[in-house]
Amino acid sequence: MLTTRRGFNAAFLTGAACALTPFRAAAADEFINVLTGGTSGVYYPLGVALSKIFSQKIANVRPSVQATKASVENLVLLQQGKGEIAFTLGDSLAFAWVGDEEAGFKGKLDKLRGVAAIYPNFIQVVASKESGIKTLADLKGKRLSVGAPKSGTELNARAILSGAGLTYKDLGKVEYLPFAESVDLIKNRQLDATLQSAGLGVAAIRDLASSLEITVVEVPGALVDKIGAPYVKAVIPANTYSGQTQDVQAAAVVNYLVTRAGLSDDLVYQMVKGVFESRDELVAAHQAARDIKLELAMQGMPIPMHPGAEKYLREKGVVK
Repeated sequence: MLTTRRGFNAAFLTGAACALTPFRAAAADEFINVLTGGTSGVYYPLGVALSKIFSQKIANVRPSVQATKASVENLVLLQQGKGEIAFTLGDSLAFAWVGDEEAGFKGKLDKLRGVAAIYPNFIQVVASKESGIKTLADLKGKRLSVGAPKSGTELNARAILSGAGLTYKDLGKVEYLPFAESVDLIKNRQLDATLQSAGLGVAAIRDLASSLEITVVEVPGALVDKIGAPYVKAVIPANTYSGQTQDVQAAAVVNYLVTRAGLSDDLVYQMVKGVFESRDELVAAHQAARDIKLELAMQGMPIPMHPGAEKYLREKGVVK
């Protein structure tokens, strides 16, 4: 009887161990939370595409996508360990690294690490044609949405308005709203214009242009030179939006993918590899990804690179 019980116990323990094996494997999976932006912007569809790429091409990971208020919130969440990779505007990233309180950072976010420069964000100022707004100066006394408070977009709005000699006090009304909500208010004649910092062809502006006549307001090159880095001169090509028949001068600022210290070099290596070796999937998600170029991956990076990303870029000859 004793032998039988011992045999039974041994079999039971072996079976229990086998039963636990899948759970141990599942527990070993690494979570990759991709921090994006509002669902009507560019970060979100690219983040969804990244999640799919990571799921297909990196073993033992569980990707997820989180819609956020974009740059500033993303960087704070990374610092808190609540994400693994995030999209951000370059100026927000530079402010986070030094801990600029006016930009929304209470202290230096020292855990941030660079992954890659990706594509430029165009500062797109769009007004309803009936508002009469044709230039930045015409915004005086008008109703403008500038993005979520202390978001990357709102920081861009402050810079562009300042370059044009305007402050929020010069406007008739300031709304701090995501892209889609801004467009809804313009459609309802409750706003005159919206400033949106995103890749070209942003869904919210396409939606607005299909609903009523718009004016894409020029940001002159001389103004961009005046406000300086990290802003650069750019052009919104004709026909980017319905009814926009001519090229429009604009300002742009580089977007980055960033991660945090503490993630394994191998995981970050695999993530940056996924970005550059699955570019077609990203372009399918949004046309802004056409501007993601390996040779520009280190362009203007204002924070230290993560060793895993640096390893990949060194193998590709981007880092010497």
